[in-house]
Amino acid sequence: MSKGARVPKSRIYLDHNATAPLTAAAREAMIAAMDVVGNPSSVHAEGRAAKGLIEAARAQVAEAFGASGADIVFTSGATEAAGLAMAGRELHCAGIEHEAVTAWGVADLPVDAKGRVTVGDPATSALQLANSETGVVQDLPQGLALCDATQGFGKIPVAFNWLGCDMAMISAHKIGGPKGIGALVLKQGFDVAATIKGGGQEMGRRSGTENVIGIAGFGAAAERAAQMLADGVWERVAEMRDYLEARLEAETTGPICVGKGADKRLPNVASIVTEGWKGETQVMQMDLAGFAVSAGSACSSGKVKASKVLVAMGYTDEQAACAMRVSLGPETTMEEIERFADAWLAAYARKMRAA
Repeated sequence: MSKGARVPKSRIYLDHNATAPLTAAAREAMIAAMDVVGNPSSVHAEGRAAKGLIEAARAQVAEAFGASGADIVFTSGATEAAGLAMAGRELHCAGIEHEAVTAWGVADLPVDAKGRVTVGDPATSALQLANSETGVVQDLPQGLALCDATQGFGKIPVAFNWLGCDMAMISAHKIGGPKGIGALVLKQGFDVAATIKGGGQEMGRRSGTENVIGIAGFGAAAERAAQMLADGVWERVAEMRDYLEARLEAETTGPICVGKGADKRLPNVASIVTEGWKGETQVMQMDLAGFAVSAGSACSSGKVKASKVLVAMGYTDEQAACAMRVSLGPETTMEEIERFADAWLAAYARKMRAA
């Protein structure tokens, strides 16, 4: 397939934790924003119109994230938000965190076999709300310095104002918004030092002309995500995920469903370890069969390697290299899950015969 070519419609997308497909609401908001010509820092009518789009989206994101009264600082994504939050601070974190957090923090917080993290001093710690690979949801202590809410936002009930943390990071493309836009959310009265300096945009915390089109899409996607959560869409998704895990366990003897024993986890993630069958191989075989899945977090520029999350949970390097992640979305159907299970089980049977 050539670069930039369209993906055949016959394919089935089961990698929503890497990125969710752009929603119609976000696309419509972005197209409308393209017709707004002004620079949001300009004081004329055109500039005020662009600024108005930004502030409307800021209100949408704040409402969806339960962050009334908090400061929403738009960034290029959750990775930049992590850097903005952690620059100049020595925060402790666990090895299961996204690389955007471990790159800045001290990864010394203990993790148990179920993926739960023990936090010593919340005021000097960063902890994710939910893990992208295993789906395990953490019990966040009050007074936490930073929460990576990227994967939990839009999938489980969450409100920044009752998380009790100083800062949180979220991303648009995980909830059906555009790529390249995210936000750092700050508790009222809490501040960070700008790492990108210049014109003083975003309340002086992040300079540079705002991505008006992306921000408009983020706001629309956040509003839609909140509505879907209220409508119980993710409960149906959880039922399909549970069915998939149950079927794979019933028709095989080897796979381990990571995170299944956790007290709380995201409704859409099945993390499956099949010893002796590399995750990279599974991803390629499923890709050829028409399914998009992953071997873990999509944050390594296309590289497939052993899951550091599973290693931190106590799995061996060999087991961690044999993980496959299936992440469902609101539009996933039971027919698609059945087709995936059939394809995966057929590939598993071929592997067992060849062994």
